[in-house]
Amino acid sequence: MNIEITPNTLSGEIRIPPSKSFSHRALICAALSKGESLITDLLGCEDIDATCEALTALGAEIRTEDGVTYVKGIRNPPKYAEINCRESGSTLRFLIPVAAALGVEAVFTGCGKLPTRPITPYIEEFKKHGVEFISSEMPYHIKGKLTSGVFSMPGDVSSQFITGLLFALPLIEGSSTIVMTSPLQSKPYADITIQCMKDHGVETLEFNGNYTVKGIQEYKASSYNVEGDCSQAAFFAVANQIGSDLTLLGINPNSVQGDRAIFDIIEKMIKIGDNYSGFDIDASDIPDLVPILTVLAAFADGTSYIRGCKRLRIKESDRLESISTVLNSLGANVTIVNDELEIVGVKELSGGVCSSFNDHRIAMSLAIASQRCTDKLTITDAECVAKSYPTFFEDFRSIGGEYDVVII
Repeated sequence: MNIEITPNTLSGEIRIPPSKSFSHRALICAALSKGESLITDLLGCEDIDATCEALTALGAEIRTEDGVTYVKGIRNPPKYAEINCRESGSTLRFLIPVAAALGVEAVFTGCGKLPTRPITPYIEEFKKHGVEFISSEMPYHIKGKLTSGVFSMPGDVSSQFITGLLFALPLIEGSSTIVMTSPLQSKPYADITIQCMKDHGVETLEFNGNYTVKGIQEYKASSYNVEGDCSQAAFFAVANQIGSDLTLLGINPNSVQGDRAIFDIIEKMIKIGDNYSGFDIDASDIPDLVPILTVLAAFADGTSYIRGCKRLRIKESDRLESISTVLNSLGANVTIVNDELEIVGVKELSGGVCSSFNDHRIAMSLAIASQRCTDKLTITDAECVAKSYPTFFEDFRSIGGEYDVVII
């Protein structure tokens, strides 16, 4: 699907969709609990569908009725399971340790760029803890039951490895410690995991950047409401900063989501009339914000710097290349310097045709940037937004966005 947008500012109220990060975690905690849990405001998207299907393959029972998702916890895990993670890195990295802790022989498949996204920390560490990777390339085939102990994990690849272990370690006998061999980047995502586990009765101890988890803890069924997604709110917050007039609904002001930082970044900008100052930030803990932050920087006065972006190269696309390529094709001034972005602000962009690189965050960022284009902007393969925000373009239209579906 190709979307042709006619430039226009946005106005009105926009209810932010439920958090994808919390939705994954609420489902997993519910599936590991005894009894039946109720989840309200669960996000509906391809990544969450992948997690639902994966948990069902591991023995959970999941159904949705009248907007409420009911999850019966895993009682008798299967001996063998085939799990299609689609293109969800969270599903893959969260559930490999869970399957191993349950003693399930499992084969994990996926599509898109998922087969190229690394799981090396698991492959290297799990062989010390009773789990064999029969295949070290996708489809990943694991066999054996996870044992407790010390798990050495790098912090500069993905916090998803830490989350996966945090979910799994309370299920096995003995206490375990996750020792970080380098500082943990995207730590707020681990904080979300710990919060969700705590809400389901499971405790972890963080000390000096490492994590200790007691074994044989019991996840408790609960009623859980998923809060709004700060990652998605960022698109509309930036839309406001570059000229729109939107009221954002559904955001928890006390959220532990790291991407809540978008509001602080914007608040600290000096704004005079329609202009605002550039910025210099480290995005190590907020990698999902980088594409829309690049749009924000593209119209700022002076030069902005977005640092700590190395891991953006192993997302759904190489996001450093993709966001700089599309914005520069429209007249922006974005330079990649040693895995960092340097952006010199401009007043406006031209129109044209841009690839989404089949990356939901690139497509949504371009849609927001369109309001400062001088001509129509076409985004190819825009259906990729279904990965995290299937109703994005419907919501975009409801607040004044003008677009047509076109054939190129």
